Amino acid sequence: MAELNYNHLRYFQAVAHEGHLTRAAEKLNLSQSALSSQIKALEARLGHALFERRGRALHLTEAGRIALDHADVIFAAGRDLVDTLGQTGLVRRALRVGAEATLSRNFQMRFLAPVVGRSDTDLILQSGRLGELLEALGAHALDVVLSTVPPPAERPGGFTAHQVAQQPAAFVGTPGRVAGGLAEMLGREPLILPARGSAMRHGFDALADRLGLRCAVAAEIDDMAMMRLLARADAGVALVPPVVVADELSAGTLLAHPDPTGLTETFWAITRPRRFPHPLLRGLIADFA
Repeated sequence: MAELNYNHLRYFQAVAHEGHLTRAAEKLNLSQSALSSQIKALEARLGHALFERRGRALHLTEAGRIALDHADVIFAAGRDLVDTLGQTGLVRRALRVGAEATLSRNFQMRFLAPVVGRSDTDLILQSGRLGELLEALGAHALDVVLSTVPPPAERPGGFTAHQVAQQPAAFVGTPGRVAGGLAEMLGREPLILPARGSAMRHGFDALADRLGLRCAVAAEIDDMAMMRLLARADAGVALVPPVVVADELSAGTLLAHPDPTGLTETFWAITRPRRFPHPLLRGLIADFA
């Protein structure tokens, strides 16, 4: 079997980071046709297309993303070789995780715990809006997206939503606020609620209607981390999954009302079917679920 031509790999790395053949050719001081020939030779050697053209820009295919990960590792190791007179670093592979900006940090840490600190894995975490993260997932720039909602049914992309956790939601507050029966407390205390439009908020509105309550709403928030901070600041009683305030519940600074609410929060790991799935991802999803 013919050896890999590392010049071809270097040229590919330059084009992949530039995202444009002409700019990469200018930086490499090559003609565009010569550079294109080098990329085609690498694709022929690997047996996979590495780029797809959209307009004038080049976008990595799934195989291209994997090839770039390896190219970055290979050439970084070469730099280490020169710098340390023969000592190269460990071969590492990136795991790119997208998480909704409003998602519980405690949940993210629990999901990612098995790969945190691994010597063979570079963990890259990106937060943002779900739509932006799904676009990155579809472009192979992310391996998985963590969310409290599955991708919209009408959104193209062939996404797969794995339900990795479903937790009962509770009303949580400082010890002085969490007292009496559930209906009594909800009618008495200011409430910190999920934003309108969320599944958990719909559930709360139905609960309040069944109980015949008119509640005082202190805040409506789509960010679990902010709900946690407001509950800690004694701004009111927050409706959250216990994982959001796990540290405060353990320390006793916040208490969860013991009455069940019948409300739940679902956590999803969203992936896209791939010919080359990340070797750690299936285990992460299966172990957490």
